[in-house]
Amino acid sequence: MKKKGIGFVLGIPVAVLLAFACQGDAGKNDVPDIIRSNGCIACHSFEPEAPFYASWHLLGEGIRDDMHRAARFVTFDPVDSTIAAIDEIRLAKIEQAVISGSMPPSSYRLLHPWCSLSSSERSVLSGWIRELRKTRFNDGLAAGELVYEPIRPIPDFIPVDKAKVILGRSMFNDTRISLDNTISCATCHILEEGGADHADERTSEGIGGLKGTVNSPTVYNAVFHVRQFWNGRASDLAEQAAQPPVNPVEMGDQSWDDIVSRLRKDRTLVEEFERLYPGEGLTKYSVCDAIAEYEKTLITPDAPFDRYLKGDVDALTAAELDGYRAFRSNDCSTCHSGLLVGGESFEYLGIAREDYFDNRDTSIAYSADDDGLKGFTGCERDLHRFKVPSLRNVALTPPYLHDGTSLRLEQAVETMMIYQTGEEPDSTQVAAIVLFLKTLTGVIK
Repeated sequence: MKKKGIGFVLGIPVAVLLAFACQGDAGKNDVPDIIRSNGCIACHSFEPEAPFYASWHLLGEGIRDDMHRAARFVTFDPVDSTIAAIDEIRLAKIEQAVISGSMPPSSYRLLHPWCSLSSSERSVLSGWIRELRKTRFNDGLAAGELVYEPIRPIPDFIPVDKAKVILGRSMFNDTRISLDNTISCATCHILEEGGADHADERTSEGIGGLKGTVNSPTVYNAVFHVRQFWNGRASDLAEQAAQPPVNPVEMGDQSWDDIVSRLRKDRTLVEEFERLYPGEGLTKYSVCDAIAEYEKTLITPDAPFDRYLKGDVDALTAAELDGYRAFRSNDCSTCHSGLLVGGESFEYLGIAREDYFDNRDTSIAYSADDDGLKGFTGCERDLHRFKVPSLRNVALTPPYLHDGTSLRLEQAVETMMIYQTGEEPDSTQVAAIVLFLKTLTGVIK
């Protein structure tokens, strides 16, 4: 059942819903002013200042809890620079708040009876969202009014260096990169199985049968991700390609000097690198760059939902469209938006409930990889924040979550409902969402 009480309205945390609740000056027509004057920063900040009544007995605990949840949901800190460079995920979260009409929630009005977001301000925010979708986030692929949807179609191709792609493909499949000549990139990113590992592998098996601690993400469409790895420790594909070869669990306890020395014994390979990378030749940089160039070609356009967004009204069935509406009404699109339907932000595993790791199968030992983004930034506030996975081709890549604990797509959706939205999973809604997710399977070339 949904949690209720003074800190919740219809099961949704008050602080999460009060993003536009503290009306200071009705009729603002500037987005930063609307956000500032309505008190958004009071709660949606990494360092919010608690109001004086947060110290009151009984009431205070709920207020502090709501403020904590609000910061985990979205932050606007500082507001001016945030709005100037707003990303699609925060835009989707603002849209959810505007569409829900729950700003401010009734419990908040008990303490601030003068507060309300005016209809004109809602109109300004809605218009601003639509304008950004049409201009900043429009790549010309969506048709008509569908340009205003939070999800965008995958492009048919992106520019690449074809000669480097061919070389990169050979390196992607070359086991000589591993210490014992048994593991390649393709070993854990099986293109015939959605670009991830086998469905029965919760985590991948590396050199000598050693098991990693995170689920292997798909390599398809990885070029569009904001950063690479679950904890974001690589900025791009080339930086990502450099890490598994020197990971003792994945490809062996070795250095890139060792790898390059081994590869340079192949004279034909050396000559090809010298031809394509004049002045550089075969080095760590050129090997990783070639692999990255190849991975840029691993995109999957023309999914049924893409065809729908492009104007093909027959691309989806009525039931699949109902599934999309369920996806949006259950707030899935507040994190899974944009080109990848995810992949653009780092979110807490446990926005609504933070006991995921307490409830996880006790046979799975806690590892450093469970720290999430904190493992890369070292910041305590990033604990259990993970890169939101893309939902592109998600039906092809079980198991799910960073730890591979959700074996079926239905189970993954249920887990998200419990820990991210605080909802008790409804089998009808889950089935509808899964039906929609299957429309995100693109053409694998």
